[in-house]
Amino acid sequence: MKEAIHPNYGPAVIKCACGEVIETRSTKPEIRVEICSKCHPFFTGRQKLVDTGGRVDRFNKRYGR
Repeated sequence: MKEAIHPNYGPAVIKCACGEVIETRSTKPEIRVEICSKCHPFFTGRQKLVDTGGRVDRFNKRYGR
């Protein structure tokens, strides 16, 4: 294989918006995510609305919720 064409692969930290911190390996030293397995509705059984651009508010206003 050719040398010096591959990115550096080292330790990384993944930080979720809920406060969860996961240590892994990646080409980036730090990764930030909105939802992880600790707060995702599929894994927790709780519903959480992730509103992107006011879509939920627009829906509720339009359909009278």
